[in-house]
Amino acid sequence: MAVHAHPDDESSKGAATMARYVAEGAEVLVVTCTGGERGSILNPKMDRPDILENMGEVRRLEMEKARQILGVQQRFLGFVDSGLPEDENEPLPEGCFALQSLDAASAPLVAAVREFRPHVILTYDDNGGYPHPDHIMTNRVSVEAFEAAGDPDRYPGTGEPWQPLKLYYHMGFTRERFEALHHVMTERGMGSPYADWIARWEDRPQKWEVTTRVPCAEYFEIRDLALLAHATQVDPDGFWFVCPRQLQEEIWPTEDYHLARSLVDVTLPEDDLFAGIAAGVTPACS
Repeated sequence: MAVHAHPDDESSKGAATMARYVAEGAEVLVVTCTGGERGSILNPKMDRPDILENMGEVRRLEMEKARQILGVQQRFLGFVDSGLPEDENEPLPEGCFALQSLDAASAPLVAAVREFRPHVILTYDDNGGYPHPDHIMTNRVSVEAFEAAGDPDRYPGTGEPWQPLKLYYHMGFTRERFEALHHVMTERGMGSPYADWIARWEDRPQKWEVTTRVPCAEYFEIRDLALLAHATQVDPDGFWFVCPRQLQEEIWPTEDYHLARSLVDVTLPEDDLFAGIAAGVTPACS
């Protein structure tokens, strides 16, 4: 189970990993906490009044297209996008996801965990990967669901208890990765879009170490197609596609994670999210 804040997050974080496990026979569920209703249009070609007026529906259709490309299952939790304030003192919209109580925000995710019965959950770190209020709340509800779903005394009425075994944080946007790509692109005279990103990391130490690198380069094309399905959010001529896919496959052929919780014995580093889980067990077994 991969828990995300908005449509498109599943395609920019861990998409190739999910495609790999789907190809290997695992059942994968993407849980999307909000509808992305307050998202900005980041692709100039889609910046039209008819899109802006129907943002929620457009993003649901984009999510369905990406879901089909990735081969995953998907469900919305039904919360409303909080938007990204321009100023840290700007109040969030009333009723949005980030302003929900932890219990109210977590209950539908606990129900989803108890129904789908995953062994592995993917989510963001405690800063949300970046400090968007919905991403931070997604971390909070994911941790809460991991801890609570197996306890029969918690969240009554949300199904039979089920305890996931491992919880991971996405670590795809690390300085190490972008420095490697930047170095090779510069060395080969291609020009690099990553200099500014790397500079911004100077005063921001990485809190979580990478414990798990999942080889999935052969699924990068599927990842890119899923990204492009989110046409309001991803410009095909923009940042995501400046570095050639073949170079990414060569230089950084993995998607990376931090193992935040484990109820099984593990040996770090890992190259498999299911390492330590009994052979033959799949995420949706009964």
